[in-house]
Amino acid sequence: MSDQIQKERNNSIVTVVLNRPEKLNALTKPMWRELGEMINALSADDSVRCVVLRGAGEKSFSPGNDISEFKTQRANKAQAIDYGRVMHATTTALANCPIPLVAQIHGLCVGGGLEIAALCDIRICGESSRFGAPIKNLGLVMAYPEMAPLVRLVGSAVALEILLEGRIFGASEAYAKGLVTRVVADELVADEAGAAAQRIADGAPLVARWHKKFARRLADPQPIPDADYDECFDCFDTEDFRIGYAAFLAKRKPGFLGK
Repeated sequence: MSDQIQKERNNSIVTVVLNRPEKLNALTKPMWRELGEMINALSADDSVRCVVLRGAGEKSFSPGNDISEFKTQRANKAQAIDYGRVMHATTTALANCPIPLVAQIHGLCVGGGLEIAALCDIRICGESSRFGAPIKNLGLVMAYPEMAPLVRLVGSAVALEILLEGRIFGASEAYAKGLVTRVVADELVADEAGAAAQRIADGAPLVARWHKKFARRLADPQPIPDADYDECFDCFDTEDFRIGYAAFLAKRKPGFLGK
């Protein structure tokens, strides 16, 4: 890994940092690849209970792809298809990540940055944060794998409003549209994201993963088969259930093991 995708660990919580502050954390092709590789590695680690995604500094989460890279990496359709494979492998890694993902959003969250945030489970931003996807001004479209998370999050009508108008708008409008789950004072974003991550990490980790899986399954219009329904009750055979139940009766905080 280069130093442009960084990982910081605090017990069972991992913070992944888009670390290119001199470019407001604009994403390059290698950064997309490294981000996907890191998310896949974390997804395979049962000891991780929550992942926080953020940009370095407090000016920007990410403005999306580095436009200066287009001349050499996305100058034609063939190059764009190759670039898209890398991007979409990473969006797939984020979409399939079983671990709860919290987006800690400072400042600008636009284009590809917005796509990454949309793939997180909880999105916390500051009052001065700004959002949008003005790719129409570049003569570009948001491909199916990039657009799908946005449509799932806010619906096709709002997604089209964002893409067709290409406006940059503020945190209050982003909250009203359902793009973010919480807006706090700018100076409290890191604390609030950290507190959310800790609340997640304090819960039963198997339950958090099941809830993510069930939410994805409920997005599928197909009827839920008996085997999937049966899985809803697997939690009763876990050690964590016995720990949580005993802790509740004893009025103490449970120490879940993820078993």
